[in-house]
Amino acid sequence: MPDERALDVHEITRLVVAGWTGRDRDALEAHIRELEALGIARPKTTPIFYRVAASLLTRADKIEVIGDASSGEAEIVIYALADGMWIGLGSDHTDRKAEAIGVTLSKQMCAKPVGATLWRFGEVEPHWDKLVLRSFVTRDGGRRLYQEGPVATMRPPKELLRLYANDGALSFGTAMFCGTLAVHGAIEGGEVFEMELEDPVLGRKLTHAYRVEQLPVEG
Repeated sequence: MPDERALDVHEITRLVVAGWTGRDRDALEAHIRELEALGIARPKTTPIFYRVAASLLTRADKIEVIGDASSGEAEIVIYALADGMWIGLGSDHTDRKAEAIGVTLSKQMCAKPVGATLWRFGEVEPHWDKLVLRSFVTRDGGRRLYQEGPVATMRPPKELLRLYANDGALSFGTAMFCGTLAVHGAIEGGEVFEMELEDPVLGRKLTHAYRVEQLPVEG
């Protein structure tokens, strides 16, 4: 039977968000140029690793954000825990207005919702590229598919770990978001963000959903 465990966010003392993790470098460069045209600075390296406060990690089913300019991104999250390496599901919820000022700033602006259930990394590593990530957004009462695709479009986790830590090992208590997929249609937030990770080989699925409450902008 596949090995699973529950996540206690208090186990996490270091949180890292990996960005620009796509395997297709030409497509990555084209996307960087698109964002530069919108005023978002080119990353110093690709991939790039943003350190954010571990306190942003939450299993809650609701987060609070400032205004209406934020949106979620479904991602696989790697956890280095005392009993080994695990993976879970998370959303790098990001303030898009702040992103134009500074990506590091934008990463720190919003809570990072994660699912409660983890899978042991060693069980999925042999068929990693068959995993499928997807998300749905509900906006003004309408629900639509927001992201969907195989994780094969992004760098494999061990490659990310080697690029982040020279020995390829995360210190205990570290969680790393591993990058996201392109969206279908426009980037947008909504009242509800849902995400799921499907493992067709072992016939299982991780899911998590959260509501977004917009707080007023008073100046």
